[in-house]
Amino acid sequence: MSAGEIYWDVVPYVTLAILVIGTWWRYRYDKFGWTTRSSQLYENRLLRIASPLFHFGILVVILGHVIGLVIPESWTDAVGISERMYHWGAAVPGVVAGVATLVGVGLLVYRRRTTGPVFTATTLNDKVMYVVLVAAIVAGLATTTIGAFEGNEAHNYRETVSPWFRSIWILQPRGDLMVQAPASFQVHVTIALVLFALWPFTRLVHAFSAPFAYLFRPYIVYRSRDVSGRGGPVGSQPHRRGW
Repeated sequence: MSAGEIYWDVVPYVTLAILVIGTWWRYRYDKFGWTTRSSQLYENRLLRIASPLFHFGILVVILGHVIGLVIPESWTDAVGISERMYHWGAAVPGVVAGVATLVGVGLLVYRRRTTGPVFTATTLNDKVMYVVLVAAIVAGLATTTIGAFEGNEAHNYRETVSPWFRSIWILQPRGDLMVQAPASFQVHVTIALVLFALWPFTRLVHAFSAPFAYLFRPYIVYRSRDVSGRGGPVGSQPHRRGW
């Protein structure tokens, strides 16, 4: 077994261990730090543009990665989706989402550098996280762009990276498959593993407690008073419960 195979067999489990144990530790001993440390009060104009771009972009990127890594090629072949159709169907939205994420995080970094109170509140962990996050996005966009220009000669990651990813979860790692992948894929995956290892110790940890239940909370009726001075409730307006 080569050193490369050992690397791709072992490092993913080290990353998972750090992610799980680090998240547990953060929740157990740093509950008050489990937050994005919002800086909206200091500056809101750029944040209103950058935050939606980043969050919606990264959600699409993550969803695309999950589909590409989890769904076997045989499944899409069975429903009549050709490799070329799948490739372009994944590449175009992926590039758009990647660019949106990159622009969003770029604006967030610019905002932190140019807004005094926000820059002061930026920790070393935040700076390292931004560097690794940007590197992961750039590496992913570069890999996708290279594949688009290679056309029919592009590497089919669904024959190497995807089965390797699935093999990790069934405890039968196939590091030999990742060794066969081009360097661009290996670099992208390595940076992603570093990012996930850092995840529990940065503001990214708040993603594990996103308030999705808020979307399904019942309405609360707030009654308004008659502004004419006669007093008494004259109407009501439903609002979602705050958090």
